[in-house]
Amino acid sequence: MDISVIVPLFNEEESLPELHAWIKRVMDANGFSYEVIFVNDGSTDRSWQVIEELQATYPEVKGIKFRRNYGKSPALFCGFERAQGDVVITMDADLQDSPDEIPELRRMIVENGYDLVSGFKMNRRKGDPLSKTIPTKLFNATARLVSGIHNLHDFNCGLKAYRRDVVKNIEVYGEMHRYIPYLAKNAGFTKIGEKPVHHQARKFGKSKFMGWNRFVNGYLDLLSLWFLDSFGLKPMHVFGFIGTLMFLIGLVAAVVVGANKIYCLAAGVPARLVTDSPYFYIALTMMILGTQLFVAGFLGELISRNSTERNKYQIEKEI
Repeated sequence: MDISVIVPLFNEEESLPELHAWIKRVMDANGFSYEVIFVNDGSTDRSWQVIEELQATYPEVKGIKFRRNYGKSPALFCGFERAQGDVVITMDADLQDSPDEIPELRRMIVENGYDLVSGFKMNRRKGDPLSKTIPTKLFNATARLVSGIHNLHDFNCGLKAYRRDVVKNIEVYGEMHRYIPYLAKNAGFTKIGEKPVHHQARKFGKSKFMGWNRFVNGYLDLLSLWFLDSFGLKPMHVFGFIGTLMFLIGLVAAVVVGANKIYCLAAGVPARLVTDSPYFYIALTMMILGTQLFVAGFLGELISRNSTERNKYQIEKEI
């Protein structure tokens, strides 16, 4: 199969027939063999009924229905698991991503040898600077800095193309869909490109992803991903080091305080009790915190070596 198109969706019943017709028109015009996998992420409208109606008429349509809303990353993960195409395309269901971009995205994967190509919405409509524009710019700048992928300008663009090996060798969970290029890079797929794509105006409903909360969550996810990439398989290296350092500093401070007391007593100089000094409590606190961090690193090491699958979701139906 040439292409798998994965469309995660939440309450997008109005746009699904038009989106499928558009995808089909592009695929037929280029002679591609393909499948369209709609992942219904716990929608409360008629989205699943629309998918069933499409599947009854068009055999290339496949559907996955979650029992509840998990988020975009779980939807993509389940779609990636089932994708059979040599090239995998992801796009949003709101008609803002244009299927007309698919042939060129595929060409960049097949002919130019890219592992992943991310869309760049250069003509993105300007929104409220405080709730959308500024957070988006800060988010992308931080992502470039931390990930080291400096040629991407729009990490959060839903329109992306992947070589099949990429989606089969990365694990997308939580809200890590923003950082799939970073995940791919960490998995050894380093040829990552970008393509300017057309950004359509939303035709139905309203955006579900806006505001500073998206930026804050994205920042926290990026920090988690950086830590997991650096220390995920060796948590003892960071927790053990910091814990040992704090314990040793606390121990040296306690010895200094005790030696000062002994010196004062030997010299016949009146001295306060050791426990009267605030430095004693600071030293004791550092020793306790150091021990706790060391134990945390040890437990993290045990957990990382015996982790179970985290990507398990309740799927109500699959067609």
